[in-house]
Amino acid sequence: MNRPAPWLLFGAASLAPCSAWAAGGPSHMDPVAPVLLGVTGILFFAVLGRYVARKLGQPSVLGELLMGMALGNGLYYLGFASITVLREGPAIFDMVALALQGHSYAEAAALALPPASVAQVLSAIQGPDGADILKVAETVDVFSRYGVIFLLFLVGLDTSVAELRRVGGSSLKVAVAGVLLPFVLGFITARLLMPEASLNTDLFIAATLGATSIGITARVLRDLGQLRTPTSHIILGAAIIDDILGLIMLAVVSGIIVSGGVSLSNISAIIALSALFLAATFVLGPHFLRLTIGLVRHLDVAEAKLFISFLFVMALAWFANLVGLATIVGAFAAGVILHDAYFKHWGNHHRHRASIRDLVQPIEAILAPIFFVLMGIQVKLESFFDAHVVLVALGLLITAVAGKIAAGCLAGRGAQRLAIGIGMVPRGEVGLIFASVGKSLGVINDALFSAVVLMVIITTIMTPPLLKRALAKPTQQDKTASR
Repeated sequence: MNRPAPWLLFGAASLAPCSAWAAGGPSHMDPVAPVLLGVTGILFFAVLGRYVARKLGQPSVLGELLMGMALGNGLYYLGFASITVLREGPAIFDMVALALQGHSYAEAAALALPPASVAQVLSAIQGPDGADILKVAETVDVFSRYGVIFLLFLVGLDTSVAELRRVGGSSLKVAVAGVLLPFVLGFITARLLMPEASLNTDLFIAATLGATSIGITARVLRDLGQLRTPTSHIILGAAIIDDILGLIMLAVVSGIIVSGGVSLSNISAIIALSALFLAATFVLGPHFLRLTIGLVRHLDVAEAKLFISFLFVMALAWFANLVGLATIVGAFAAGVILHDAYFKHWGNHHRHRASIRDLVQPIEAILAPIFFVLMGIQVKLESFFDAHVVLVALGLLITAVAGKIAAGCLAGRGAQRLAIGIGMVPRGEVGLIFASVGKSLGVINDALFSAVVLMVIITTIMTPPLLKRALAKPTQQDKTASR
């Protein structure tokens, strides 16, 4: 049996391109080799984090995130130049863009980066491995964005419009309240705890608190054998609707930030644009699919499904961005629209050897963990040495939990209201995606990003044991349904 130490050394070494290769290596060295090594290192630690989390009975996303935090802080203090660059996130690319516009690297760094990071980042990118480190950082960032797109595409695939019609008024009430209550409470909390922050920051924090991670709750319900109970139907139905409402809210808030101000006309225009995008997507999307599927009818069914899925999700993600929405809104819409029945040229889709999910999931399984590790790397633990950051994190946590618990109380008589509220609490991957969008838009700084990630971690850890306890005494309806 191999000892783990050599594997850990390999993973750490792969995150730091070898200076000998950059400075004195052979001239025929493939320029993509350092990128391959760096991305492989990130993926290695993602798999390690996932393995440890599952061994401990925790969600995979939590292991990947915590592994990223350990890398981003441990290797940073050990002097790894590549980690120094990766932990700055989108600000690095802002700095490079300024440098390409004619600024010196020193001026660009001073304009784009936090003052405390300028010296370390300049030392990293102006060293012998600087070019390789920037290539690794850009590739990891691109791969992580692809991972999020495919993650939301799969969430969309799991979202059945017919199922949404069946979940009833209870799920709808819980979902609407589960988005609006945390939004309002989050906005008030942000105003009170961060009076110096901009209105855009308050709006984005409020939108982030409205998110829900359906995957974590579904796993607990499956483990307890209660996926078919009325309580579970309300929780899962509300979580699905919550995802849709949350993405619409993200689109509106992002549009307000991009447009540069909050006004009734701006908000109305953004809502109208979002509605127009969704309407056009759901009306024209099926026609686009039938046309493109007809063009590839001579391919193998698995090839056709994979190519069409990739083309469709990328087209809608790009189109969403074109009209000022987040790419993940387009990816989610693509998943809702696309299904195996479109591929009827190859016979009954139930007899196909692979479904769209079967073909796309391996891509997501490789790329999405890179996103979560990268998010962890960007959490700066030194931020928590500031008592104000800890206070903000605590305030966000209380608000995040209270808003969802209160929403569960609207489930109606006979339902396990506490269990429904707890089932809506975890933010998981959805909260991280929202936070990353806010950081890329420049409305969430390093300290606030760290506070949001802490809230995500705690809500993700606390939900499984609390939900198991809340479901320990099922209602008579639940007992009957689970038989």
